[in-house]
Amino acid sequence: MGEAPAFTIGIEEEYLLTDAETGDLARAPDSLMAACRSALGDRVSPEFLQCQIEVGTGICDDIGAARADLGHLRRTVAELAGEYGLRPIAASCHPFSDWQDQSLTEKARYRELARDLRVVARRMLICGMHVHVGVADEALRIDLCNQLTYFLPHLLALSASSPFWKGEDTGLASYRMTVFDNMPRTGLPPHLEGWADWRRSVGLLADLEVIEDGSKIWWDLRPSENFPTLETRICDVCPRMEDTLTLAATVQALMRALWRLRQKNQSWRRYDRFLLSENRWRALRYGATGGLIDFGAGRIAPLSELVEDIIDLIGEDAEVLGAPAEVARIRGLAAEGSSADHQRKVRDQAMAGGASQAEAMRAVVSYLADEFTAGL
Repeated sequence: MGEAPAFTIGIEEEYLLTDAETGDLARAPDSLMAACRSALGDRVSPEFLQCQIEVGTGICDDIGAARADLGHLRRTVAELAGEYGLRPIAASCHPFSDWQDQSLTEKARYRELARDLRVVARRMLICGMHVHVGVADEALRIDLCNQLTYFLPHLLALSASSPFWKGEDTGLASYRMTVFDNMPRTGLPPHLEGWADWRRSVGLLADLEVIEDGSKIWWDLRPSENFPTLETRICDVCPRMEDTLTLAATVQALMRALWRLRQKNQSWRRYDRFLLSENRWRALRYGATGGLIDFGAGRIAPLSELVEDIIDLIGEDAEVLGAPAEVARIRGLAAEGSSADHQRKVRDQAMAGGASQAEAMRAVVSYLADEFTAGL
């Protein structure tokens, strides 16, 4: 077996800032962003809307380093926001606030995005979680991209955290995906024939000035434009940091397992994007509860069964990467339901106790704010 890539990891999370008293979305004061910048440097930045904030870890050799880095980021953001009467939440949609009431962050690239995409961009009151895994070899990066696409719906199902939109239950586990899919150049990546194929496609659109570069291709999984990494973008952001680490470790171990297969002249079976898109739909609709299609077996299988198959596939790799405990936690995510299920349970319990719909939605926000710092 050849020398393994580094498989370093980096995690990006987007948060929403809420009023500690009312639960409503609140804009980030300039002084708060300045304080965050002073404490965290370029690992924190404003996002598209003024109620959002983004953090990113450094390059982490393993999940232990990622835990320390992300924990520091979450703690710092929560502490500094608290000084302004704000509480951050890590959920992909706010349970009740309206996108039409939010203000755009004054930044050139965001103004250009709003100009180009109009109301489609303005509706982007959503947050995601991205995992970068270091793969220096360009040809390998594309090969792993083609193979990992199969597992993207599984990751979405486990991470789903956006059941509500403007105070209504959407009936979906990840409403974020339906909002994001209105953007151009989104969805599952196509099968790429190689690095040259990828650069040729990006170059064609860039030459026509349709996009600046590959960073404007917002697929669920893509080769990063700025780093020698493969970037998984399909996940909803997780309210609890431990779930973020579980999914990041799973992505990292999946990439190593697929590399290991490649070393044996094997690969994960390729399925048509049309079929994989059906599982993507099932993931955003049902989250952890509806099951996904097992194409090999020709049936819909419960997610709890499918994650056992994943653990069998990547168990060896999780051990090598020092993340067996984190990867094993996907069993719990599948069995206990995604954050979307937990948020609905909080809403239902509040209403069963006599709360109004509005009060129940505020209870969900309070729950999410508590989850943000749980275990830190």
